[in-house]
Amino acid sequence: MTFLENYVFYVGAFGLVLIGLFTILVKRNLIKAIIGLAILDTGVNLFLISVGYLARGTAPIYTRAEQGAQPMVDPVPQALVLTAIVIGVAVLALALALAIRLYRHYGTLDLRKITEQRW
Repeated sequence: MTFLENYVFYVGAFGLVLIGLFTILVKRNLIKAIIGLAILDTGVNLFLISVGYLARGTAPIYTRAEQGAQPMVDPVPQALVLTAIVIGVAVLALALALAIRLYRHYGTLDLRKITEQRW
């Protein structure tokens, strides 16, 4: 097996994080920056799931003791990612609500124009 086959999920997670950071830092449109935040969040979640992944691992439930010890997938990262998904959706909804309020107040979603203006 090659390096890429062993660490494909890590490479994908790192790629999503880089794309999300690039989008947040470079794009001037607020909606595009929020989309970048969602991509960054997805990359972090993929990384956390990749940490707990085990090839040919079984569910961490003991059903038959006579089968002996088998490699099991770690359930803690899965629980953390479920919580992170819920928090990410809430943050995304709040960011979109703030974007709507800023658009109603300033009439634009361009971050440079919004920071130039005063209340």
